[in-house]
Amino acid sequence: MTPPDRLRVDKWLWHARFFKTRSLASKIVGSGVVRLNSDKISKASVVVQKDDVLTFPQGDRIRIIRVAEIGTRRGPAAEAQGLYEDLTPPEPEKTATSSHPAADRSGRPTKKQRRDLDAARRTGP
Repeated sequence: MTPPDRLRVDKWLWHARFFKTRSLASKIVGSGVVRLNSDKISKASVVVQKDDVLTFPQGDRIRIIRVAEIGTRRGPAAEAQGLYEDLTPPEPEKTATSSHPAADRSGRPTKKQRRDLDAARRTGP
């Protein structure tokens, strides 16, 4: 079966596995937060084709995606990743905001770290 040259944007987002259900993809597109080639779209019936650029929020990130292929089905994740090229800039690395030794968030403190914390609290600032 040859892939079509165009597909509805909600169906394509679902095929590419950006959203778990097609109705969720349709809801996101319908809310007016998706851009197709820098134009806002608010209807799920808008069609996408190869080399279109989609910009949309996903979780706490803004995704920028170039459509590489249209696809014929919602297949496995490896197949879905071949449908797009991710243009989203990488997230900056998070740095520790505290100079405290237990601020690295590596789990529970060891006994030595706990003794040091207690000693620091007793002496005060």
